[in-house]
Amino acid sequence: MKIRSIKTNNHKKAFAVRTYKKTFDFPFAKLELQPTAENKIVDVYVDSELGNEAFTYVLSSGDEDSIHIERVLEYNQDPAYMRDLILYKLTVETRKLVNASKLSKRELIRRLGTSPAQFYRILDEENYRKSIDQVFSLLTVLDCRIEIHIEKPTPTGAKTRPKLELDIAV
Repeated sequence: MKIRSIKTNNHKKAFAVRTYKKTFDFPFAKLELQPTAENKIVDVYVDSELGNEAFTYVLSSGDEDSIHIERVLEYNQDPAYMRDLILYKLTVETRKLVNASKLSKRELIRRLGTSPAQFYRILDEENYRKSIDQVFSLLTVLDCRIEIHIEKPTPTGAKTRPKLELDIAV
């Protein structure tokens, strides 16, 4: 995802990161090089050297750092990004299980009832057009048990976010 523009919001103590779809806030508190009253942000720009997928900020001391859009999306728990992250992690684990399986790839393809091309698309970590159902089907063929744990925020009003945990057991 490309960044269109970046602005500093000193009142919120955050950057406003604008993409083609949405604007996200990213707080100064999440920065490794944090600005202070004596060491303020003097420049911030979308970094074309990083493919417009990151922004760079410069402090008055001359120190600078870059923040990739993935950190912004993860902080804001963007639903599309979180889905892709879960799908990526599932695919990596599934690939490991396929490589460790005693079943041949041809047998796995036959049991899935799919084509070899589709089988390899399921195992491709960079393919985000596949569904989680397809990965779950492959895990089932590998005789894995899948458990999904969803943890709700605490009722005390604390600012904790829901947590999703996935367990795959062979």
